[in-house]
Amino acid sequence: MSSAQPGQSSTNSARSRHSARIIAQTSIDAKLHADFEESGSSFDYSSSVRVTNVATGEPRPRSDKVTTAYLHQIQKGKFIQPFGCLLALDEKTFRVIAYSENAPEMLTMVSHAVPSVGDHPILGIGSEIRTIFTAPSAAALQKALGFGEVSLLNPILVHCKTSGKPFYAIIHRVTGSLIIDFEPVKPHEVPMTAAGALQSYKLAAKAITRLQSLPSGSMERLCDTMVQEVFELTGYDRVMIYKFHDDDHGEVFTEITKPGLEPYAGLHYPATDIPQAARFLFMKNKVRMICDCRANHVKVVQDGNLALDLTLCGSTLRAPHSCHLQYMENMNSIASLVMSVVVNEGNEEGNDEQHPEKRKRLWGLVVCHNTTPRFVPFPLRYACEFLAQVFAIHVNKELELENQMTEKNILRTQTLLCDMLLRDAPLGIVSQSPNVMDLVKCDGAVLLYKSKKYRMGLTPSDFQIRDIVSWLDEYHRDSTGLSTDSLYDAGFPGALALGDAVCGMAAVRITDTDWLFWFRSHTAAEIRWGGAKHEPGEKDDGRKMHPRSSFKAFLEVVKTRSLPWKDYEMDAIHSLQLILRNAFKEGEDKDLDGREIHARLNDLQIDGIQELEAVTSEMVRLIETASVPIFAVDVDGLVNGWNTKIADLTGLSVDSAIGRHFLALVEDSSADTVSKMLELAVQGKEERNVQFEIKTHGLRSESGPISLIVNACASRDVKESVVGVCFIAQDITTQKSMMDKFTRIEGDYRAIVQNPNPLIPPIFGTDEFGWCSEWNAAMTKLSGWRRDDVIDKMLLGEVFGINKACCRLKNQEAYVNLGIVLNNAVTTAGQESGKIPFGFFSRNGKYVECLLCVSKKLDGEGAVTGLFCFLQLASQELQQALHVQRISEQTASKRLRVLAYIRREIKNPLSGIIFSRKMMEGTDLDDEQKNLLRTSLHCQLQLNKILDDTDLDHIIEG
Repeated sequence: MSSAQPGQSSTNSARSRHSARIIAQTSIDAKLHADFEESGSSFDYSSSVRVTNVATGEPRPRSDKVTTAYLHQIQKGKFIQPFGCLLALDEKTFRVIAYSENAPEMLTMVSHAVPSVGDHPILGIGSEIRTIFTAPSAAALQKALGFGEVSLLNPILVHCKTSGKPFYAIIHRVTGSLIIDFEPVKPHEVPMTAAGALQSYKLAAKAITRLQSLPSGSMERLCDTMVQEVFELTGYDRVMIYKFHDDDHGEVFTEITKPGLEPYAGLHYPATDIPQAARFLFMKNKVRMICDCRANHVKVVQDGNLALDLTLCGSTLRAPHSCHLQYMENMNSIASLVMSVVVNEGNEEGNDEQHPEKRKRLWGLVVCHNTTPRFVPFPLRYACEFLAQVFAIHVNKELELENQMTEKNILRTQTLLCDMLLRDAPLGIVSQSPNVMDLVKCDGAVLLYKSKKYRMGLTPSDFQIRDIVSWLDEYHRDSTGLSTDSLYDAGFPGALALGDAVCGMAAVRITDTDWLFWFRSHTAAEIRWGGAKHEPGEKDDGRKMHPRSSFKAFLEVVKTRSLPWKDYEMDAIHSLQLILRNAFKEGEDKDLDGREIHARLNDLQIDGIQELEAVTSEMVRLIETASVPIFAVDVDGLVNGWNTKIADLTGLSVDSAIGRHFLALVEDSSADTVSKMLELAVQGKEERNVQFEIKTHGLRSESGPISLIVNACASRDVKESVVGVCFIAQDITTQKSMMDKFTRIEGDYRAIVQNPNPLIPPIFGTDEFGWCSEWNAAMTKLSGWRRDDVIDKMLLGEVFGINKACCRLKNQEAYVNLGIVLNNAVTTAGQESGKIPFGFFSRNGKYVECLLCVSKKLDGEGAVTGLFCFLQLASQELQQALHVQRISEQTASKRLRVLAYIRREIKNPLSGIIFSRKMMEGTDLDDEQKNLLRTSLHCQLQLNKILDDTDLDHIIEG
């Protein structure tokens, strides 16, 4: 239950509610887990889930000891799965301080095929790790253990000294210790000899390319594609997208299965099915594998002198808890693989230097199930993690697009409702279309105005509405309204009598006696069932933990509950509430001071004239004298702008260029690129960083075509119609020539890389394993980091990364996108990638924006030995041109926002004047009163004229 509180940030209030819900839910998770441990085979899952209605925060009395013990067991578990073994080392001495009971057998067992020579090492507390592995393996481990971001090196291929068997060592750091998981390399596997994503990426390259190629605008299409790709990549029997809703319950959003398996698509589950502690671990460890839920767990033996138990939360081998294992077995899922989908939370800006990352939340999971034991090697799991990160970026974009569309629709509906109020206040919002039901998603609405009720959709009876109003007056008198997803949980006495048709309600008080209500039916009515309904003859044991019994338990929990009211919906409702309050003030704003309005408009005109004149003058001067090429065409592609710089570069004078078709001026090889760019720009879609070649003329023709990087900017008239395209370009002919020579060279390239010649662009490079191997003088000057600072560090993570990297990237999306670019260059055919927008923070904190081009480094036999990366910076003139262009756009936008605000401020009291005049027209008036009424009408018409004249140019012209 939440009451409207003006002035409170909806984002902060939502976060506070969510934090409280997590705390309450964790206690419920702990109790359910404790009940399971105590009850064993007699555990009744359905009744345990129904014990508490978590969303309302009214749990049964609980013991904090139960919760503490539960969280300790989650964090400090002492068992691992048997498909690998574990060692924990002291961070200072690198000696063993804990080991799994199967580690001595797996790591020191003598192979029967190899005769034993000498004593084989003994593994126990205090053992020296170098005695267990071959010399090269021990050296690789020793180097990795001293590495700062040790997880970037995973997996490390090691061989046992006694048996020669290969293992993948997966290392992570905990307080004062290093945990190493050892997973055997299967005989049929080709061992991965390189660390990091550059090698693992190859396994998921096809899936990532397909996700990248999807058009935006459909979350369903995106999720369907993801499950299909993971299904093909991993080979599991079932792959699902599991989505968390705002109240923390879950839903199988989409799935793909092998024939014969029961579908789960559309099923919803209580929040307890995936405990909050497990969700926290999914945020930390993005991929989780259970090979065989029936296998016996292996105990981890710890040094008795340790002050604290080791935490195994980050271990890939960590054993699942008994409650989850029982759930898996009940649904005949023996093995599982789970990938986290982590997205940005809310609308917070996170791109500044102090806060490079937005807050994150767990949107959902990609869940794979198998009916038989299944082991997925670490390199493939690493690839799945990278794929999940790419998927999460696309999910985030879809969510942002959905939010933009929703907010746009709400604003449009609010505007239409305001117009209706002007014509017919207040009944227009319930008697016409669109109406208040179109403002937010609901099943019914009621306007209570002057003791009359105006209904739409499913609503309570007159008697029930009267009871609701009385209840609000008695218990929520000091509030301006109420929103709840359960009237029953909110304490309304007549909630059960309302039935399933009315469960949730949003109510706002307009005056002491006038109200506006929105109603929602129970959540079960909103469930997207898919193929999940039971057939009549089917039966389930509701006591067992199983998807269908979970679904039944969920339906029990939500019997009296609707979908929750989202923050943006409540913002829209409160906005309408304020508008209605103003409209209901019948005569308070009769004496609206027109001079004040005109004074504000006059100030706006003066400020606008001065600001726009300054910007316009600067734009004209810049275009005429700019040292970067600037030219323009109309909607037919005919040149109507051609500055001095482009004339000098091409040898084509201004008079000769004006009126010619632009396609006739570009090289034939670039015609298609330019044609597409023009076509998109005329539609209002402005492309950036397009490269093409333009012909030269006269004496310039001997030097060949000019290579340009261009930004297209659509030119618009006052009605926002596109009337042409302006191009701001940069001449890259010299840099392109240098890069072409560089990529063609077969001998010693170091002389070019380290040459301080200013024509050589910033260059860095990697070897085939992802280690930084090149960093030229231009790169040092640009980034502030010397060559010695970055060489032999992991390019992804240490040199360019998010947290402790030398060159910090803005966010996770930028990090993943850089990985995609580098990996694509390794795996795809062709020598050079296209130019991709790229940016990072230099050592002094300055954000550098540039274009990135990646080329393969090949040996004499054509094998890839690394990558060269070239950065192309915009000239100062181009940066200034873009800056002035942004200022111009911001100025125009600012003027329009101020005008829109004034228009809205005038409209609200004007609705009261109109309403009062209509009331007076129906009464007996003397001549003087009629004259006053006519004067009022003329004033009203004049104000309407001002309101309708939102053309900025006309206002400026007076």
